[in-house]
Amino acid sequence: MIKLTKTQKGYVLTIVASAFLLAGCNSDKPAEAKQSTKTQEATVEQTAMKSYQPPSLDKVPEGPLGDSIKYGYKLMHETNTVVPNNVGNNLACSSCHGTAGTDATSPLTGVTAVYPAYNPRAGKVLTIEDRINGCFKRSMNGKPLEATSDEMRAMVAYLNYISTDVPIGIKERPWVVKNSMQNVPKPDLANGEKQFQQSCSQCHGADGSGTGPTTGPALWGDKSFNIGAGMGRISTAAGYIKRNMPLGEMGGIKQGSLSDQQAADLAGFILAKERPDFAEKANDWPLGDAPADVPYELKSSKK
Repeated sequence: MIKLTKTQKGYVLTIVASAFLLAGCNSDKPAEAKQSTKTQEATVEQTAMKSYQPPSLDKVPEGPLGDSIKYGYKLMHETNTVVPNNVGNNLACSSCHGTAGTDATSPLTGVTAVYPAYNPRAGKVLTIEDRINGCFKRSMNGKPLEATSDEMRAMVAYLNYISTDVPIGIKERPWVVKNSMQNVPKPDLANGEKQFQQSCSQCHGADGSGTGPTTGPALWGDKSFNIGAGMGRISTAAGYIKRNMPLGEMGGIKQGSLSDQQAADLAGFILAKERPDFAEKANDWPLGDAPADVPYELKSSKK
């Protein structure tokens, strides 16, 4: 349950008390009174969840749980060096989920409150452990963690910690904006290359090989994400670029100032480059509800 402020608690208690009084005066409608109370409490929670700030790592509890949370943060921020046998490229979770998932680029705050959840790409319900390993196999172009390993436990502990006050089963996380472009313009690859060299190459390298997982991740080549990663779809890549890039002003471009066309041009140029394959890609979206921009053939589409 979400932790409310004293003012909010007082508001909820007042509502509850009022509901009991109403029930006593009008005993033939107790269900309506209870329903009204639940509705008012939900309204308070929704208001409190308009934005969400996770607890600071400075407040991590001491002891084994705190140690695990801190290890989880390290795994998120330095994934490729901490578990090199599970990462097949030069990326970390923070490469896409900035500041270990706590900033606005692609927030993971509250993520454990919405799992287990149905995943269309998998065609089944996934646990948070399943979702983490999906990223290891795709975005990291690597191998999944053992479900009972210290590393998996630490990553889940960390994600739980940055989701501390988010109610389990919350329907929406209003502070999370999806990195997606609904109607992607036809990309101009030549213009995308020009923009890349002007505004992106300083961090990501002229050859796209990057300067580091958190300073400028590899965008193509064998050190980047594979074709099965979410970023391999142009709607996701263009949406991420438009919202977040560049992180600082580069080549006269400021963060969030790119047009849909410019973002599409950059995404098209980047995704046209060679990158690792994903052996299991044909099994994605087994129920046949794949997005139109999936860049590979599916068994379900053949059916």
